[in-house]
Amino acid sequence: MTDQPALKPERPFFSSGPTAKPPGWAAEKLDTKSLGRSHRSKYGKSRLKYAIDLSRELLGVPDDYLVGIMPASDTGALECAMWTMLGAGPATVAAWESFGNIWIQDAVKQLKLADLNTLTADYGEIPDLTQIPQDHDVVFTWNGTTSGAKIPNTDWLAPGRKGLAINDATSAVFAMEMDWAKLDATTFSWQKVMGGEAQHGMLILSPKAVERIESYDPSWPLPKLFRLKKGDKLNTAIFEGATINTPSLLATEDYIFALEWAKSIGGRSAMIERANANAKIVTDWIEATPWLRNMVADPALRTNTGVCMIFQGDWYETLSEEDKAAVPKKIAGKLEELDVGYDFNGYRDAPPGLRIWCGGSVEQEDIERLLPWIEWAYAELKDGRL
Repeated sequence: MTDQPALKPERPFFSSGPTAKPPGWAAEKLDTKSLGRSHRSKYGKSRLKYAIDLSRELLGVPDDYLVGIMPASDTGALECAMWTMLGAGPATVAAWESFGNIWIQDAVKQLKLADLNTLTADYGEIPDLTQIPQDHDVVFTWNGTTSGAKIPNTDWLAPGRKGLAINDATSAVFAMEMDWAKLDATTFSWQKVMGGEAQHGMLILSPKAVERIESYDPSWPLPKLFRLKKGDKLNTAIFEGATINTPSLLATEDYIFALEWAKSIGGRSAMIERANANAKIVTDWIEATPWLRNMVADPALRTNTGVCMIFQGDWYETLSEEDKAAVPKKIAGKLEELDVGYDFNGYRDAPPGLRIWCGGSVEQEDIERLLPWIEWAYAELKDGRL
């Protein structure tokens, strides 16, 4: 029998979205002066603009790029980019996990793009992105939230390429450097790396993306939530805090709290360092644990945010497929019951496994305390006591 560990994580939040709140967060610390106010009031707009400006500053977004708040989380922001910009020429959508495959379905079944290529790879792998023609618009996911596989670099995007690069960066920003010069539309949501609340997305546009929006009208109808133009020009008010629909000012204040915390500890570089250190603890532990393996075989492709692992070994291989799928669920469920770790089971569409969020809002000590509990729970399950 393996002894139960003595110490629990102080903050047992390991979900990949919404992720852990920043250390020191408390609801009573949020600025509530905007609550009960119109988001179109001078003060309401000023807080939305402040969230935009802080995001720009911390991410190092170029001055000639636009940053705006969008409805419907990263999904709304990314689909807005696809709906408003694709169809002007050939396109490629690349996917290697569940969300990228959703963007493929959007392109194939909803937009029904006439000149479309798709590139796919299994969970834990990345397709050969060098196959993508430089005159194609490309939609890709910088970091596979549900597989733990990220792009290793942007060498496959040529400088000054003709096509647009539409980048779903929702579990990558604030944890990985973005190559802004090669990106035309980048999206993310508040609830990923910064631990914010759901339903709000961010859309970052290059001058080339703005030119496409202003010069091109897609053949399909655009829902109101995707309409970025006023007449024939981009509605720049959207990128100054005048949102398309009503945002939550409480969620805005929560996001601002996270941004101010990140700035106070050293900004983007400090967030990246924290994510790297956290992920190293988990990846090193996986390598040293014979009954686990990283879902991503190539170290160059491994994320520093949602680290995904799957089970292996003699005992595991004797199980039926149903019992194999139950292993991570039982371990995660037991540790949630004990208030040791919340929401670190793998994604529902991914191969059965565990996924531990390692982004910068998670404390290193909490990860170090979680891992022995997983070892304990595995031993209990293997010996029939769980």
